[in-house]
Amino acid sequence: MSLKDQLEKDFIEAYKARDISLSSILRLVKSSIKNAEIANKKELDDNEVISILKKEIKQRSESEAEYRKAGRNDLAEKELFEAEAISKYLPVQLNEEAISGAVDKAILELNAENMSDMGKVMAQLMKTHGPSLDGALASKIVKEKLSQKQNA
Repeated sequence: MSLKDQLEKDFIEAYKARDISLSSILRLVKSSIKNAEIANKKELDDNEVISILKKEIKQRSESEAEYRKAGRNDLAEKELFEAEAISKYLPVQLNEEAISGAVDKAILELNAENMSDMGKVMAQLMKTHGPSLDGALASKIVKEKLSQKQNA
């Protein structure tokens, strides 16, 4: 079952169960996916749906931080709940230790020596680990390791 089909199935279940909060979140996510399909003029595959889900989670995380700064904890909690509900549809993310090991392996395979090789290393990581990789964390680790190697 594709991720899009799973979202549709869960939406219908939440709607029938009268779970208003979950059904409204899933309705918004489905709408974002449909808008992307219209813009791209094609049906999205699971990887493209995952990138939309990540974008939705990022938006909600940013909103949560803003609401907390403004002292609106009630709205912040709502955004947090929505982000957690959406994140259940993402594949399990690699932890920092696993990403670090993958970075070491990619640097070794590509014989990366300095920061100019960062793009090649990141491309290799994205190709091998795809949606289970946190790009921002991987980028930070690659920078650290390549700068250490360059300075050594």
